[in-house]
Amino acid sequence: MKRIALLLVFLCSFWSAKAQIHELGFFLGGSNTIADIGPTKFVYANSPALGLIYKWNITTRYAIRASYVNSNLKSYDYYAQDLSRFNRFIKVDNTINEFSLGFEVNFFEFNLHDDDKEFTPYIYAGVSYFSYDLLEIPLSFPNDPITKYDGALDLSIPVIVGIKASLSPLFVLSLETGIRYAFTDNIDGSLPENPALQRGAAYNNDWYVFTGFTFSYTFGQIPCYCKEKK
Repeated sequence: MKRIALLLVFLCSFWSAKAQIHELGFFLGGSNTIADIGPTKFVYANSPALGLIYKWNITTRYAIRASYVNSNLKSYDYYAQDLSRFNRFIKVDNTINEFSLGFEVNFFEFNLHDDDKEFTPYIYAGVSYFSYDLLEIPLSFPNDPITKYDGALDLSIPVIVGIKASLSPLFVLSLETGIRYAFTDNIDGSLPENPALQRGAAYNNDWYVFTGFTFSYTFGQIPCYCKEKK
């Protein structure tokens, strides 16, 4: 009898490992930068951000996540607390397209097939590949040259924290904020080819942040979690 029970547990664990459910949805929120131009607040969304998100939930705790986000990163010295930045009065407008892939981990089990409402905090980490078209405009000295980069490409490391809840077995709503460490110091145009025009510390790379909501639709095979529903 014990052998049969162990065999059933093994088979159920095997099918549970193979089982999967998918999520497909959109991201709606805002963006901001933490760089050498503009304010340095962690969350200071000043421009809309839109995107698509796909998740492959391997178990109730772990998921592979892919996403695409588009936004217009804006930095404006007028809103900086640093007086030297405020007096410099530079505006940056940077269109960014980010593709990201990584792992999402739920703090609690999140069973998308449960009729009961599910809730959990989560964290995501991975790698992002992004392109950006940058335009930096000096406002205090209009005769200064305008810095422009067309189609620059680079990498960043995203770390996202959030909370999510199931509205039903078919829909999930999340609130999250994610900071990206970029492998460049030039998202704000502060490190141009001409060293005389450099602003800030060349060794201090830029960061950018997306904050907002995700709304996703779930679909896929119903897994065997090998436990009875209460």
